[in-house]
Amino acid sequence: QVQLVESGGGLVQTGGSLNISCAASGSIFLINTMGWYRQAPGKQRDLVASFTRGSNTNYEDSVKGRFTISRDNAKNTVYLQMNSLKSEDTAVYYCNARTVRGQNFWGKGILVTVSS
Repeated sequence: QVQLVESGGGLVQTGGSLNISCAASGSIFLINTMGWYRQAPGKQRDLVASFTRGSNTNYEDSVKGRFTISRDNAKNTVYLQMNSLKSEDTAVYYCNARTVRGQNFWGKGILVTVSS
């Protein structure tokens, strides 16, 4: 089992920045990839950014150039730095870990609200 705990969400004005983090614990050695997803009201949960195998990163088109995913292996933590935030970035952000066995683990999610 892998446990994921997100932190750092909140309210920010349009154009502002926010950094959210996800701390992993448990069977960390099984984790193959980690990333961030988000789900806006009435919409499906979509990938925002992720680490693919190794240190390669993948970003959803609308956040490229504005969001940066990073990690601290010593702390088993993944971060998402979000800059130039827009109202359409408002969503619940979920941390995801996928294991080498193909299992998906999710955090409880944190709310990011961007106000104009």
